[in-house]
Amino acid sequence: MQTFNKKHYTILFITGIILLAFNLRPAITSVGPIIGIIREDLAISNWSAGFLTSLPLIAFAIMSPLAPRIANRTSNEKALLYGLFVLLAGILIRSTSSIVLLFAGTVLIGVGIAIINVILPSLIKSNFPNKIGLMTGVYTTSMSVVAATASGLSVPLTTSLDLGWKWSLASWSILAVVGIITWTFAMNKSPVKHEQELYEPSTTKLLRSPVAWQVTLFMGSQSFLFYVTISWLAEILISHGFASSSAGWYVAYMQFISLPATFFTPVIAGKLSNQKPVVAVFGVIGMIGYLMLYLEPGHLGTFVAITLIGIMLGASISLALALLGLRSTNARQAAELSGMAQSFGYTLASIGPIVIGLLFDMTNSWKPSILTILVMGVVLIIFGLGASRNKFVLDE
Repeated sequence: MQTFNKKHYTILFITGIILLAFNLRPAITSVGPIIGIIREDLAISNWSAGFLTSLPLIAFAIMSPLAPRIANRTSNEKALLYGLFVLLAGILIRSTSSIVLLFAGTVLIGVGIAIINVILPSLIKSNFPNKIGLMTGVYTTSMSVVAATASGLSVPLTTSLDLGWKWSLASWSILAVVGIITWTFAMNKSPVKHEQELYEPSTTKLLRSPVAWQVTLFMGSQSFLFYVTISWLAEILISHGFASSSAGWYVAYMQFISLPATFFTPVIAGKLSNQKPVVAVFGVIGMIGYLMLYLEPGHLGTFVAITLIGIMLGASISLALALLGLRSTNARQAAELSGMAQSFGYTLASIGPIVIGLLFDMTNSWKPSILTILVMGVVLIIFGLGASRNKFVLDE
């Protein structure tokens, strides 16, 4: 009976992790397909609209180093619950007619997600030390499923159901409420009962580690590519002649097609001594996809391009998160590396939507923007290969 209870507690705990992952992206990915509607309704420029997507990333950058300290004062589990409450508050505050509250709520969304982003890899390292790849695949795939769904439903919720953009964005608060309820029950059912680990800072050591910086810049470059693509792909496709609803579903398709790569990449990575072949394969695939998008290849070519881009984005995000555990020796170190990688990484990523929107404002063409994305793809491959070496962050 004891084994039976333990098994069910573990299932409940994993379910809680999945619900946490469900809340990591929809509040952000639901914005991209309707960013044109928001821009027109509020009469703001493209770069300002891009700033709306960048704000959560700036919050990620600021909050990421602080999240392990919150866990240190409470616990991983309680810190994750606090993150959900902040996220819920942000979603509700953002869904107003006030531009000030729109941006303030977006910041809170970023703060809540940042806490969950940073602590989840540490929770995985602590509770599933021998299954980092599998559990990373589970939660990143869960995250991507709902992120894709949010992109696909955003336009229909806004226009077809006539909710308007404010109620459309507010609808994702339901998922946050479900997450809070589920995690409240699940958080005390940890599969591993252990003394709380203290997250004493070792920032100086990590800042001197080449591996830590390679993981960080790999995280930053893949985040740059993901958020730029989520923010502006629909607008790029509309400029190529696609209807807005079709463009929104293409953004959703890109995320759905990424799911196999999202799941299997960390599973494969966890079985390899180094992950260089994985980085090389998905890096080249992504570059081909963006190059095709630059050439405006028509409907069939666009379908192929977005498929390739989706595979690359799915593989890169899950590998980046898996590396936080694979390149650290314990949960404390994983939290510190996660804080560093997501702080510096999202600082880089936060400029992406703004820069891409500004380039379009200046040139009235998406080609310079896509060329910038291609350059960042090269950066992704270079630092991904470095981060994939079989070394721990403090080995050097």
